[in-house]
Amino acid sequence: MGIGLLTEDRKAQGLVLGHSATENFALPNLDRLSRGPFVDRSRERERFAHYAEALGIRSGAADAPVRTLSGGNQQKVVLAKWLERDSRVVIFDEPTRGIDVAVKYEIYLLINRLAAEGKAVVIVSSELPELLGMSDRIVVMHAGEVRGEIGDARAATPEQILGIVVGGAA
Repeated sequence: MGIGLLTEDRKAQGLVLGHSATENFALPNLDRLSRGPFVDRSRERERFAHYAEALGIRSGAADAPVRTLSGGNQQKVVLAKWLERDSRVVIFDEPTRGIDVAVKYEIYLLINRLAAEGKAVVIVSSELPELLGMSDRIVVMHAGEVRGEIGDARAATPEQILGIVVGGAA
């Protein structure tokens, strides 16, 4: 459908931990990486290597079980599989949870690059600084209902957002 989801819990919902990074990358892309009923392993490795380089996935990660990778490299593997799928909309649910500061910055750069390329990026985050620093527009939701919206996130303040959270519209 052109939508990629980087789940809040990448270990439980975004990855098959016992499989390699390359195999995880291939799962939603089997139609692109197969010839008939067989996966073209050389094409699979070639496409993963392309994203490993582009996203800075540490070398040696391709064949290692994905559970042995750092949180940041795991997140990049999840992102790589949706980029290969050519998702037009990418939803990042808590994109930097469990990731060190240096990799957070890399993830932010990747998100900005996707937006600059014309992809629609939706960030779901409970971290106010992340929302304020990464968003063009902020929509506050609770129990599936829109509580309020801030059209220009660059001018937003934490107080505005918290005001919506506890009291209603901006």
